[in-house]
Amino acid sequence: MPENSRIRRALISCSDKLGLADFATGLIANGVQLYSTGGTRRHLSDHGIESIDVAQYTGFPEMMDGRVKTLHPKVFGGILGRRNNIDDLNSMQDEGILGFDLVVVNLYPFESTVARSGVTQAEAIEQIDIGGPSLIRAAAKNHQWVTVATRPEQYSSILSAVEAEGSTTIALRRKLAGEAFALTCQYDQAIADYFRSDMGGHEFAENITIRLERKSQLRYGENPHQKAAVYRIAKNPTASVVSARHIHGKELSYNNILDLDSALSIARSFGQPAVAVVKHNNPCGTATSAKLSLAARKALEGDPISAFGSVLGFNRTVDVETAEILVEPGLFIEAIIAPDFAAGAVGILTTRPKWRDNVRLMQVGRIEPASAEISVRFLAGGALVQEADNLPAFHVQWKTVTDAPVNDALWDDIYFAWEMVRHVKSNAIVLGRDTALVGVGAGQMSRVDSVDIAIRKAGDRAAGSIMASDAFFPFPDSIEAAAQAGIVAIVQPGGSRRDDEVIAACNRHRIPMVFTGARHFKH
Repeated sequence: MPENSRIRRALISCSDKLGLADFATGLIANGVQLYSTGGTRRHLSDHGIESIDVAQYTGFPEMMDGRVKTLHPKVFGGILGRRNNIDDLNSMQDEGILGFDLVVVNLYPFESTVARSGVTQAEAIEQIDIGGPSLIRAAAKNHQWVTVATRPEQYSSILSAVEAEGSTTIALRRKLAGEAFALTCQYDQAIADYFRSDMGGHEFAENITIRLERKSQLRYGENPHQKAAVYRIAKNPTASVVSARHIHGKELSYNNILDLDSALSIARSFGQPAVAVVKHNNPCGTATSAKLSLAARKALEGDPISAFGSVLGFNRTVDVETAEILVEPGLFIEAIIAPDFAAGAVGILTTRPKWRDNVRLMQVGRIEPASAEISVRFLAGGALVQEADNLPAFHVQWKTVTDAPVNDALWDDIYFAWEMVRHVKSNAIVLGRDTALVGVGAGQMSRVDSVDIAIRKAGDRAAGSIMASDAFFPFPDSIEAAAQAGIVAIVQPGGSRRDDEVIAACNRHRIPMVFTGARHFKH
């Protein structure tokens, strides 16, 4: 295998012209002869750069509105010909085929086209590139001798090698070939996804490809002995911790990112100003209010001990009044994610002692309520795929099943508690009062244990609160505990064989119970 491959002739055909003129100028300065196609040739000519028309070389004109221009043996033979194979070399000589040592190609903008509102199927189909992927794959296959460039970001490394040696190394060509095959794979997957969605087929396809692009490497993972990195989903416009702008503070840790994702997920699920306080991937405080500063205070009071060293999620811009609450003595926050931060708020959060060098501020931009989407969870040897559990509360069939009716004044807290319980690890119990989280029981093997923990966490605030359970109560023992704590209403999915016993326990204590018919397990 050759260590170096001299570049004497380049074939260029690009939809994305970014940086192309400078790259072509550099190639010509180093003795490289350029061949190009229609639009690319015109672009180079507009910049005073001469290139040979591929149609002139093949003797075959571009046709069918540009659908056919490079699909010719004199092009592909020049890319695929093996420079150490005598039969290939003889065939090239006999047929007048020139060898191409560099192929510079990127693809029609299919993904950006179909992402546009109102694009027609005919417009989408015309943006399915045929010759481009074929050229890229041919060059990548023959990377022993041929260098392939598919992105403007690759031009500088290729040009530096050409300027230094007149050639590229096998290491660089192998790297570029791998990137080329990844590109054509992603491109074909985008087309397949378009056809599947356009036909309105079932969302669980036989094959799923998830395109992840590395954003950054992390210091370590969940623990210091684990290496880690964070990746973004390509072409995903959803506001997220991965896409957020890091405006202050040191690097995020693996665990920070997990908690910030949970905090943002909770905050975005409410229409009113909302603040979520997350610790170890469970909410220890959340509240809504007409005013963000009041929501922040209520959320932090949910579990003040656990709130120390927590992360916070906001669904509104953090203002000065709210920032002043966050820096009160005795409180330390690891990171905050919000749509934006007022200038004065940034000053407060980044200049106070203990905050200046530690707190991370993440600006996520405008956030919308989560829409129905697919959730993927990786396992050893595979993955589980499901619809995400983010449908709004108005899809629930609220049904009061007790003799005691629900007081109208309780419904805001019932809705709040039911929304919150979906964000807590099962078995999940939450207590809500005045649209604030006052008690949480998370991740217990027994539901009654979760009830006991939530009541203990709430203390005196349990009296007058709403209890929400992510799944049915299998026994009436939790109802007895709720009655002793002064809980005034319970919301749960229902569906147990002992529902009658549970309802009877509520009736004895005059506690109204609402069934939703929907479960919110979060394992």
